[in-house]
Amino acid sequence: MSLDSLTERLADILARPVEPAARARAARHVLDWIGCAAIGATTPAGRVLIEHGRRHGAPGRASAFHLAAMAPASAVLVNGGLGNVLEMDDVHRLAILHPGPVVVPAALAVAQGRGASAADFLDAVVRGYEAVIRVGGAVGRGHYKFWHNTGTCGPFGAAAAAASLLGLDAPRTVWALGNAGTQMSGLWQVRLEDAMSKQLHTARAAHAGLLAAELAEVGFTGPARILEGPLGIFAATCPDGDPEAVVADPTAPWRLFDTSFKPWPACRHAHAAIDAALLLRERVPADAVQAVTVECYQDAATFCDRPEPRTVTDAKFSLQHAVAVTLLDGPPPLSAFDPPAMARTDVAALSARVRVQVTPRFSDAFPRRYGSALVATLKDGGAMRTEALDALGDPENPMSDEQIIAKARTLMAAAGLTHERIDAVVARTLALAEGGTLESLAEVLP
Repeated sequence: MSLDSLTERLADILARPVEPAARARAARHVLDWIGCAAIGATTPAGRVLIEHGRRHGAPGRASAFHLAAMAPASAVLVNGGLGNVLEMDDVHRLAILHPGPVVVPAALAVAQGRGASAADFLDAVVRGYEAVIRVGGAVGRGHYKFWHNTGTCGPFGAAAAAASLLGLDAPRTVWALGNAGTQMSGLWQVRLEDAMSKQLHTARAAHAGLLAAELAEVGFTGPARILEGPLGIFAATCPDGDPEAVVADPTAPWRLFDTSFKPWPACRHAHAAIDAALLLRERVPADAVQAVTVECYQDAATFCDRPEPRTVTDAKFSLQHAVAVTLLDGPPPLSAFDPPAMARTDVAALSARVRVQVTPRFSDAFPRRYGSALVATLKDGGAMRTEALDALGDPENPMSDEQIIAKARTLMAAAGLTHERIDAVVARTLALAEGGTLESLAEVLP
């Protein structure tokens, strides 16, 4: 191949061998996704997706949460919508997207449908993360203003994962990536309304990539210049995009290692403020606080300056609520963003005294760093400042293996899984990188 187009060059990057350390890391992201999807399946959106799968899914060999084994295309529409529901899924800062809920369901569906090994499955996850993150990191802030990057760039990750498992050669991988890109979709209007559409973004992204790869396998061609062509993605949707960033530094470590885990059940843009609130809480009780200013970057304010959240989604995207409930109660569990917590008078009273301020310090660092600071005015006339330059779970402030596993356990327990089953899911997922099998894992998935 001439490697003239961006997708040809991207396919060449994806063809690199995957080392054991990357497989081990991928297994942890798979575990993280399982926890997120398990609890996502218990939500109204999750139940609707499962019911749709029950009514319209075709039988097959791929696992789907709370359903009999299904055809890969059916399973991916169920599983692909579950992992992002409660805003606990992994995230890549520069790409501003969530790789896990798109890539893992697509890789799992194809791997099970084709009887692939655990090693091939994990390799596909690594390559899928690479593709979606490289594209997402290049589309620019102008794209993100209107488009949900997970939905628009996600098909590239799903297609790369599926292509890896299907053993597509270079030309067919390019076709898969091209036809994944032409199916991009996902507008941010969904965050302005109380709708389930955000979960459709991830489900359709996973399905679009899988479909593109399966079509390429049997000879369905796709555009090689879907990214940089005159009528391609960058021309149409990326006013400040950088096409060459898709293939920059081709021998760098896998982008999977740059991906962050999320400890708190809220929008990632609120996490650094939560971390700063935990630091403030260690120094002063909540009832000593008169008012709080949250210093942050512009996107955090754009997405999460919601002083009066009225829905669960609003609460998860509210800096005011997140800071108030953290100052009052400590590390926020899932219930911190549920209606009973929103209805509490103490939370509402403190939320009303929290304001959001965009500052150059944090805006200039974004999206390389997702930082925030709290400036508290105390009732005794004093003041106190705490800050988190990097949110917990970012590469500079990583969660430990113990924390990652504990998070997954907490989510599965909240979803109603028994301790014995949770133990089995954790052990068999981590064992994928050490000789375990997908068949063994499938036996204990919800």
